[in-house]
Amino acid sequence: MADPILTVTGARPRPTRPTAEAAPTAGTRGHRQSAIGRLRGDIPPGMKTGLSIAGFLLLLLAWQVLAARSTSNLLPTPAETWQGGLDLYRTGELVGDVRASTERVLIGYSISMAVGIVIGVLMGSFRSVEAFTTSSIGFVRYIPASALGSLFLLWLGIDEAPKVALIVAGTVFYNVLMIADVAAGVPKELVRAAYTLGAGRLRVLREVILPHSLPGIIDVARINLAAAWLMLVVSELLAAESGMALRIFKLYRARDVDGMFAILIIFGIIGALADVARRAFRRRVAGWAET
Repeated sequence: MADPILTVTGARPRPTRPTAEAAPTAGTRGHRQSAIGRLRGDIPPGMKTGLSIAGFLLLLLAWQVLAARSTSNLLPTPAETWQGGLDLYRTGELVGDVRASTERVLIGYSISMAVGIVIGVLMGSFRSVEAFTTSSIGFVRYIPASALGSLFLLWLGIDEAPKVALIVAGTVFYNVLMIADVAAGVPKELVRAAYTLGAGRLRVLREVILPHSLPGIIDVARINLAAAWLMLVVSELLAAESGMALRIFKLYRARDVDGMFAILIIFGIIGALADVARRAFRRRVAGWAET
């Protein structure tokens, strides 16, 4: 995929990641390093897949050993967790809980990212915008978003609006500041070259700063998505009729540890799928940054 920055500047940014064929550094003393121990080097795709599977299996093994040695019955085995998840699925409520929680996160985090991209790119591109917003954002972002839950209930009622608002409030300032750093990191040489070629400010913003910032923006979205799920838990415990966090609380009251662990595993699966989708999207829209 062609670098979008070529539209204006005609120059491709130099890749920063080392390739697998890079020459040995001084620390190798002329000896060829194995792929698995190469410092900051790439590894073959097959080895990468194998190591990922091995790491996951090791986690499962550690979980099984700890659960087998536990005498409190508060740590279920993977098999017991699987059975607990099947029991929840058979009740017909699990699918509705997953759908409700996922929709809340998607809506709230999409709003947060949209605001973060607009304000963050402007802050990172214009010193005047940065000066105007830094003090106010620096003040508001230290107010715990979870403390706003009760106010959102008073202002917005008990429907979906306060839950979505809490997710937005808990993530938007992190998105703004991190995206501002990404936009500020665009090389000044590219901006100067675009101006030299006759581009105006809006075109530089649209065809240089935004495309160059896109890989970093996608990474910011991945990092802060965990905070969105954290705020979801807080929002569903305040007032909700369905949702995975509410289901965990109900299972706690019933002392159903197997079901609680099953919900936690579902959280992890959703996060892993979101990360896979993020990687695929990044390769598709900003493949030039992968080299």
